[in-house]
Amino acid sequence: MTPTLVFHSEFDSFEQWQALLAPLLPHVRICQEQDVKDPDSVHYALAWKPPQGFFARYRNLKLLVNLGAGVDQLVGRDDLPAIPITRVSDPDMGRMMASYVLFAVLRYARDIPALERAQRECRWHYLHPRLPGSIRVGVLGLGELGAYAAQELARQGFDVRGWSRSPKHLQGVCCVSGLAHLDAFIAESDILVTMLPLTPQTRHLLDARRLALLPEGACFINVSRGAVVDQQALTEALSTRRIAEATLDVFDYEPLPPQDPLWRLDNVLITPHLASVAIAESAARQIADNIGRVDRGEAVLHQVDPVRGY
Repeated sequence: MTPTLVFHSEFDSFEQWQALLAPLLPHVRICQEQDVKDPDSVHYALAWKPPQGFFARYRNLKLLVNLGAGVDQLVGRDDLPAIPITRVSDPDMGRMMASYVLFAVLRYARDIPALERAQRECRWHYLHPRLPGSIRVGVLGLGELGAYAAQELARQGFDVRGWSRSPKHLQGVCCVSGLAHLDAFIAESDILVTMLPLTPQTRHLLDARRLALLPEGACFINVSRGAVVDQQALTEALSTRRIAEATLDVFDYEPLPPQDPLWRLDNVLITPHLASVAIAESAARQIADNIGRVDRGEAVLHQVDPVRGY
């Protein structure tokens, strides 16, 4: 029986992944769910946000490769057997995320939103540039992507601070850890960048009380998961300009409904969950390597724990 890899994603190109993986996995049939001939032959899944029940008929599943960093959608499923789950981890994803975060931070550091508003009013509006070292950027979450982004910001000369659940040490970044230090960390961030995984512990971690700790006129960037922040409280803080500006790539519900008030706030930049995505060209070999490890009975690389969320 030829083993099968089943692919599911509404955002990624099956044809592209198939073309890159096929030469690396000549012994594996690669197909989408509707083309699976024998569910018992499915040993591997490459998926992003599969619907509930997706895995139920694959009784011989040995490995799930999650097409992204977040695994919150895999928590609490009754159709997923106890198999290794790996995430795509490659430098291109880190660079893509870091470039998005750097763009968002620089946009605020150089007061670009104010200049954009002045342009719409045909108004010459000079704002003297600030030194990067005078701007405190707090990176909330120092996992693989968060650490990459924090160090890129530090290389640009910003006063970068990082918070994580457990202690971390990053060159050029002042790191603190633990919930006991979270409130002070938020209160000292002129620009707060949220890069935490969504777990039971981080859901609504940034509630109305914590958002109110941000300095007057602070800016907020979320590239992690929408539910890490209380979206209603964030909307209120942005509506009253308690938080001056926000760049939001993730939301409670995606796509963000057209009636959501965030769309109508001129101090919010909305992007459709694209800060960092899996790059097939650089990740295919890593996925093929992990399939080989499973077949040989070896431990896989980049394994994640859905309960912890990373």
